Amino acid sequence: MNVEKTIGVTAPHTPAHRGEQPLDSAVRYTEERHWDVFAGTWLEAADGRENCSCRDLDCPAPGAHPARPDWAAQTTGSAVGARRLWAERPTASVLLPTGRTFDALDVSESAGCLALARMERMDVGLGPVACTPGRRMLFLVLPGGAPKVPDLVRQLGWSPAALDLVARGEGDYVAAPPTRVGSRGSVQWARQPTAANRWLPDTEELISALAYACGREAAAARGR
Repeated sequence: MNVEKTIGVTAPHTPAHRGEQPLDSAVRYTEERHWDVFAGTWLEAADGRENCSCRDLDCPAPGAHPARPDWAAQTTGSAVGARRLWAERPTASVLLPTGRTFDALDVSESAGCLALARMERMDVGLGPVACTPGRRMLFLVLPGGAPKVPDLVRQLGWSPAALDLVARGEGDYVAAPPTRVGSRGSVQWARQPTAANRWLPDTEELISALAYACGREAAAARGR
């Protein structure tokens, strides 16, 4: 996705971080953002293709999901801990648990671009926003926001079940740049973490634009 071309914003990944290794990113997230991180699966080359280390040839997120069921106990919020985790597997994906220092509002790329443009016009304060190779966008908000989403959506006149809006909170996770998802590409930042967006917005500040964009997308799908 070319976010810059689509909505006139900065490129998804800044030159300073191009080619950054998973360990570098994990350390930066712990040091600069105080985010917890954990190492996930990785990609292995075999028979001319890259397979997920989980060995499932039909893995829905190759190289970009937890490597073990007790992943929540393997997270770390320190650079020392991150170096230890990625020393064992340098190519492991960088995963961030939600529900701790942030929650994530997960929408389709088309709805996310529409909502992002709308929020910029309204001068809404945004946190970091990630784009995934699966054509999804993740808007980071203050922790505790995910459980509020269904009621907030209803208050806006929408049925939560009718909208493609996933709230990721406690017990969930997201893949962070520069994690690569099989041959589909890498997770990138549409709005990278900076000093300017250190303070995350409340879910209430973003939900109107996101619900509107998801509602338009749902209406268009019904009309096709």
